[in-house]
Amino acid sequence: MRDNRLQPGRTTSRRRLLKASVLGAGAVALTATAQVATGAGAPAPRADSVRPLAFAHPGMLHRQSDFDRMADRVAAGTQPWLAGWNRLTANGHSAASWTPRPTATIIRGGDGQNYPQLYNDIHAAYQNALRWKVTGDTAHGDKARDILNAWSGTLTTVTGNADRFLASGIYGYQFANAAEIMRGYSGFDLGRFQRMMTDVFYPLCDNFLVNHNDACITNYWANWDLCNMAAIMAIGILNDDQAMFDRAVDYFHNGEGNGSLPHAVPFLHGDLAQWQESGRDQGHSLMGIGLMGSICEMAWNQGVDLYGTDDNRFLKACEYVARYNLGHDVPFTTYGWGTGQNCAYREHTVVSAAGRGQVRPVWERIYHHYWGRQGLNTPNVAEIARANSPEGGGGDYGTTSGGFDELGFGTLTYVLK
Repeated sequence: MRDNRLQPGRTTSRRRLLKASVLGAGAVALTATAQVATGAGAPAPRADSVRPLAFAHPGMLHRQSDFDRMADRVAAGTQPWLAGWNRLTANGHSAASWTPRPTATIIRGGDGQNYPQLYNDIHAAYQNALRWKVTGDTAHGDKARDILNAWSGTLTTVTGNADRFLASGIYGYQFANAAEIMRGYSGFDLGRFQRMMTDVFYPLCDNFLVNHNDACITNYWANWDLCNMAAIMAIGILNDDQAMFDRAVDYFHNGEGNGSLPHAVPFLHGDLAQWQESGRDQGHSLMGIGLMGSICEMAWNQGVDLYGTDDNRFLKACEYVARYNLGHDVPFTTYGWGTGQNCAYREHTVVSAAGRGQVRPVWERIYHHYWGRQGLNTPNVAEIARANSPEGGGGDYGTTSGGFDELGFGTLTYVLK
């Protein structure tokens, strides 16, 4: 049986192997305006980013004050919250008549895939939970509770090929967020749900961040790390587990994999910063922006500021991705990385136009943090957030898994003023 405990020496040796591979291939020289951050130079947690001793509940993507704001604005018919609410109620997943389809084994990747029934039910639980919190309609509260209870009483395994680690991360953090909203609801078996998250989802998340499926540390794109980081943070909050929460925060700053901030945002270009997957395609770049935004928002709601790390490095990446997907040019520094088990060298030399202009519900949360809370200038993020408003959620962006990578409905849930 594989030892899943943290193995610093192992990940360090992979990084050294990658470094030798990259240098041997003639890595690009860096200019004063395009600087790479290495693992050794990763920013340390800020002194003012110490989480309070007690977890706040609800305290993942939304706090009670957020639900109060949504309820007040929707009841008053105030825009843009009403437009966001109308997108939610028009989505079939939010119907109180939704019928869940729990199963003992979920497979993502390889033969027998059945994971769409999991992500569809997660989004139905989340959307019904939102409708209950905004209106107090117990038909939706009961439905969200029943979906969560059905799965926690049935699911025992998440498996498949390497894609099982995407399932553990994406559906792990989303499931935990739906459960956090329903915490304390009559009849919701929180204890059983917490055990499911700990026994079924967490081991895969832990395994991936430690071992990276036995591949070169840079083989997997930032999204793979980010979704499992998000799940560990969310499970930590749900279960009041300080060590889990701290582990996700530490990985954000110091992780060896591509999900840590210095590796997800490897090059600075003034007020812009290149995203790790920008040379791959724009759909996955948007996915990464959404996942890192989810991590930052969950941490923020527990009193930890990851958004502001390294002089708002994440904002600069958001500005970069937004600017390119709005149709403007962006600078690009050659990005090299190691693949497979032997860190075979590959590189991207240009930003990818694949999927350029794709719409995903990732921007409202970012815009209303950096501009709404912090008062910062966000020209590209502001433009793309307004262009894509009101944001929908799972079921509004296609039927395949990419349309369910974000819980969405940011216009309803994140607009502050």
